[in-house]
Amino acid sequence: MKKNLLAAHTPCPCGSGETYVNCCGPFHAAFLSVADGSGGPHAPTPEALMRSRYSAYVLGLIDYLLATWHPSTAPGELALSPVKWLGLEVLHAQAAGDAGVVEFVARLRDGSGRAQRMHETSRFVREDGRWYYIDGEIAQAD
Repeated sequence: MKKNLLAAHTPCPCGSGETYVNCCGPFHAAFLSVADGSGGPHAPTPEALMRSRYSAYVLGLIDYLLATWHPSTAPGELALSPVKWLGLEVLHAQAAGDAGVVEFVARLRDGSGRAQRMHETSRFVREDGRWYYIDGEIAQAD
């Protein structure tokens, strides 16, 4: 896992408007401080988890992504494509009991330099007080 996390004053990659250390940073740092990722704090809502996962993609934190993926749907391994993440917009976030959904649009530039948009509705589940990503449905282009 990469350990070159962002400086205290750096805006969070997730686009929340907060600094990294006041947004996704604590979730990433807590994971890094405990070998099995069981330490806290954990993202308190599906939206917070989705934002921290987006930031983890930006920072190349593969182990964090795998640890926050529900074991029933997680891949055994994860390789990140050579993309440049350009921004995140959360369109809708909702939690009811131990289930949640987040609809978002992530902008990126692929390895060939072509700009793309990924519009996804992700599903989350809370187990033992901790949120996990289950899967997502990609919206078809208009």
